[in-house]
Amino acid sequence: MSRLFGTNGVRGVTNEDMNAELALKLGKSIGTFFGGDIAIGTDTRTSNELLKNAAIAGLLSTGCNVFDAGMLPSPALQYYVKKSDKTAGVIITASHNPPEFNGIKVIDEDGTELGKDKEDKIEDIYFNEKWAAAKWNEIGKLHKIDATEEYINAVVGRVDADKIREKGFTVVLDCGNGAGSHVEPYIMSRLGCKVITLNSQPDGRFPGRNAEPIKENVSDLMRMVKECGADIGIAYDGDADRAIFIDERGEYIYGDKTLAIVSGYMAEKKGGVIVTPVSTSSCVEEFVRKKGGRVVYTKVGSPIVARKMIEVGATFGGEENGGLIFPEHQYCRDGGMASAAILEIMAVRGKKLSELVAEIPEYHLAKTKVKCSNEKKKEVMEAFVKNEGGNVDLTDGAKIYMENGWVLVRPSGTEPIIRIYAESKEKEMAGRLADEYKKKIEEIIAEKGYIS
Repeated sequence: MSRLFGTNGVRGVTNEDMNAELALKLGKSIGTFFGGDIAIGTDTRTSNELLKNAAIAGLLSTGCNVFDAGMLPSPALQYYVKKSDKTAGVIITASHNPPEFNGIKVIDEDGTELGKDKEDKIEDIYFNEKWAAAKWNEIGKLHKIDATEEYINAVVGRVDADKIREKGFTVVLDCGNGAGSHVEPYIMSRLGCKVITLNSQPDGRFPGRNAEPIKENVSDLMRMVKECGADIGIAYDGDADRAIFIDERGEYIYGDKTLAIVSGYMAEKKGGVIVTPVSTSSCVEEFVRKKGGRVVYTKVGSPIVARKMIEVGATFGGEENGGLIFPEHQYCRDGGMASAAILEIMAVRGKKLSELVAEIPEYHLAKTKVKCSNEKKKEVMEAFVKNEGGNVDLTDGAKIYMENGWVLVRPSGTEPIIRIYAESKEKEMAGRLADEYKKKIEEIIAEKGYIS
């Protein structure tokens, strides 16, 4: 392995590439780089304690004091790191990946996910085994903490809670057996909502549904919202940094629509810049312009979006996968904050979620993927770009604009796949474009004899 960190931390299959030895050494590397006091927490995965304890051992061995927040959403730990005097944070999570995966994500002292420059330095320590070793009487101490209460209060305090309480919304929450189970129902309760929960018992096997809240995984939530006559349904991924919404009719709302709704609301209130990756639907830019704002595009990855937001002083930002970033709260994706914000917009504007969605320009985004080993992604992409020729946007992967839409082909930073996104005003055209470019990538892989 020549590189540890992907788009969102270090990930792998438990007890294979993501094992106790890696966690121990990575803990030692993080401790050597940062020193001081480190906060740590986990999602609900079955290997959470295994990897957490190994990482803690590594951190303590370098002389760092460790503050164990236990099981909690990633944004809750990030908020704690930001608000405290801790030098860094470590989250044991693989977010939306299947249950056999786990990962280690490093948080900088300001609560943001670590930038590539610091990841590179930690990797250098890791691979060259340049670990600090504390003397026997200077080994770090372990402390247990609660980081959820302050986070819940912060989310509730960032929205017009009184206006939301006046509406008395009925909300169905599908926490996916993930870390949101410990926090999201309480946020909704404090906002005066009637809360109905689904898959809200923590269980790292994810028996209720897969951790990723895509449409095919949340059919139970869609049905329950409709049958209960609820105002809204909300589904979270494994570490609750992303939220996906279901309207009062039981209809699935894709993340680009949610991003557009909140982006437009923020642009209308404050103007300014909205930051989002090149994979985001054109509906966001069209709606934001209508509301008086403008859009800046980045590479895919929430840490990249967050740091660009800091750089340009953005009003708001986020990704089309349901990861929304509220700069006045913190510079990271936050499912709890996204949930509260959508309720505020519904309450302030006096509209149902379906009515808010109806205001968004209609585009259709199709997604697909092709298996490709991590070692061969670069060569496949180079061949693809060469074959395309012409005007290709290389901000991230390769984005090809055409008269009837656009196609983005980019290698995943977390999995051995190449992702294909295709958008058009016409649903059928988006699907055809996605299939066409998937076939192009498959042909390149076949021609070169790359079998993933």
